[in-house]
Amino acid sequence: MFPDSRSNLCLAASSLNVDTVDTDSRTAGRQHEPPGEDATRAVTDLYQAHAVAMIRIALLMLGDRGAAEDVVQDAFLGLYNRWQRLNEPVKAEAYIRSAVLNGCRDALKRQSRRSRRDRAAALDWAELPSAEAAALISEDRRRVLAGLRRLPGRQREALVCRFYLELSEGETARVMGVSLGTVKSTTSRAVAALGRMLREGQC
Repeated sequence: MFPDSRSNLCLAASSLNVDTVDTDSRTAGRQHEPPGEDATRAVTDLYQAHAVAMIRIALLMLGDRGAAEDVVQDAFLGLYNRWQRLNEPVKAEAYIRSAVLNGCRDALKRQSRRSRRDRAAALDWAELPSAEAAALISEDRRRVLAGLRRLPGRQREALVCRFYLELSEGETARVMGVSLGTVKSTTSRAVAALGRMLREGQC
């Protein structure tokens, strides 16, 4: 019997080995005027609470640890610079989720402009040398992640939001910037496509 793609997506994502974040190397050389001590403390607290989860999301989208960390670092830097307008935890968390997904879209666009060989190397989970991209507890989870990477970007985003972030359909619509109906149809197509790949042994 093939694994249920919905439940295994969450399990597969949580098994990615992203437990620590090296912020010093990512922030070196980035100069900006600090908005203030309150912003520094607040964003630091949010970073410590959510950075690992956000990197896992970006890693699901991109398949590359370094690129995932860059996207998340940029998202938190954007939050820091906008803190006067986003100084409520709920608004800040929503901003981070949206910024990470937008950053992943931009990164995927850059990847798509690479040569065929370079693009395949960047997106093929089997070729990634790091444990973060493919170290899974079970074969079922490895297959789910491999299938997820083969989905179109919007379908991948929908599954990540709904079954890993556990957002409601309305919250997913706001994060993705689409209608509620689009979330429902995109999620349905994504689940069907992922299930088909698993049944047919395509991943």
